[in-house]
Amino acid sequence: MLEITQDDKKLKQKSHTSFTEVFRMIYIIIYNIFYFAFLGGKLVFFDFWSNLFMGASYQVDKTYRRVTKTAEQNLSEEELIYEKTKRSRKKEKVYKYSAKTLAKLEEQKKMLLLDLQTAGATRSKVPHVYFYKAKDTKGKIISGTMNGYSKLDVNSYLLNEGYDVYVIKTTPFYDFMYQKSGFFGAPKMSTKDLIFWLTQLSTYIKAGITLSEAVKILTNQMGKSKSRQNAFKAISYELTLGESFSNALAKQGSMFPALLINMIKAAEASGTLIETLDDMSNYYSEIYETRKQMVSAMTYPSIVAVFSIGVIIFILLYVVPQFTEIYAENGAPIAGITKIVIDVSNFLKNQWYILLLIVAVALITIITLYKYVKAFRTSMQVFLMHLPIIKDVIIYNEMTIFTKTFASLLRNNVFITDSMDILSKITNNEIYKAILYKTINNIVKGEKISEAFKDHWAVPDVAYYMIVTGESTGDLATMMQKVSEYYQLLHKNIINNLKAFIEPVMIAFLAVIVGLIIIAVIVPMFSLYDQIQ
Repeated sequence: MLEITQDDKKLKQKSHTSFTEVFRMIYIIIYNIFYFAFLGGKLVFFDFWSNLFMGASYQVDKTYRRVTKTAEQNLSEEELIYEKTKRSRKKEKVYKYSAKTLAKLEEQKKMLLLDLQTAGATRSKVPHVYFYKAKDTKGKIISGTMNGYSKLDVNSYLLNEGYDVYVIKTTPFYDFMYQKSGFFGAPKMSTKDLIFWLTQLSTYIKAGITLSEAVKILTNQMGKSKSRQNAFKAISYELTLGESFSNALAKQGSMFPALLINMIKAAEASGTLIETLDDMSNYYSEIYETRKQMVSAMTYPSIVAVFSIGVIIFILLYVVPQFTEIYAENGAPIAGITKIVIDVSNFLKNQWYILLLIVAVALITIITLYKYVKAFRTSMQVFLMHLPIIKDVIIYNEMTIFTKTFASLLRNNVFITDSMDILSKITNNEIYKAILYKTINNIVKGEKISEAFKDHWAVPDVAYYMIVTGESTGDLATMMQKVSEYYQLLHKNIINNLKAFIEPVMIAFLAVIVGLIIIAVIVPMFSLYDQIQ
């Protein structure tokens, strides 16, 4: 009995020990879970951000020490940023030439000096185009062309610009290619470039810079193309010879508008060059804005039109043929609008090049006739000027340009006959050209200017009566300016209305065309359905 009791005690003690070990292991596991969870949480929520903050603080401190050190070298933080962000200066190229090349150039220079002492000093009555080869201030050998009256004049101008000249020559070929034919002549200045040029030129002259020096500065600012650079050099050359500014511009062919040249000629006579430059800058700015409005008004309709044509062609080339195959397999009757749509689809798919050729020939023919045949151009302009809405756009635009230009000419004391000649050149509209020629004839006869505008369908009554008022009060220039402002506002409003009107019209056009094609494709489906029934 005693033995059994002792065995039970041992068994109970062993069980108690096992339970204790299990509890201890559970406690250790739970403790470790909470401990490592705490360490993880501490790492995520405290240690990580603490280390990040310390690292950032170290970097800030490091930057601060570097900036402080830089500041000790008399550089502020802003100056440091500037030095880091400014564009690195390109290393100037050093031009080196062989001894043989330099010897050849020197030989050409000696021949040029001999020529300048004899035939090269003879000045011609008309300017010629001279080809030159010279070394610029950077040591680079360059070549170019410029207009001049003699080799000696051209050489003097180039030497004054800092060039070391080696060759100057002229031939009839140079005159033909660069001057008479205009193949390599200076291109006509765009309105945007002209505005910048006039504004800058006026600013430089107001600052006390001479006209010749101002033109030289603008040569570097606007000389993007070599032909334009040569033209500006030619202007500067003419000014150094004592030529008037207006004549120097006129000798550059079609580069500068006739209106600007005549306005500057009048300003030279009255001593109001700066005022005229500002006035012309404002004038061309307003003209530029008017053209931008026209372009803006036509951009959206053009995009919608191209998109509409693209959608229609896609449907005709890829959608309609799918239904055509279905109709052919099932023997569905095809007639009416469906047959027309399918025939158009087949034509575009198999003979698209014929349509493209017809469109190209038609466009080329119309453009050529409009450009070179006066009768055709007049008929087209009369037709367009009688279309609703379009006629107002054309008439308002023409009246704005005409009255604005006329006002500028009158303010700058340009003769009436000269003004009419200039006005006839600033427009391509044959109807308004005819009105202006009639005005010149009336002036010759001693009649009023307004008589040519009376009872003409291309001249609104408001404009006519305002011109009459200007003549009666003796202040025609002011009245013309008011007319131009009035019609410029009308033109702007009608352009905005046109934009708002064209958008729904183009969308409706696309919807109607696509709708007709869809209806044409669906109609035979009803016949197939009846056959199935």
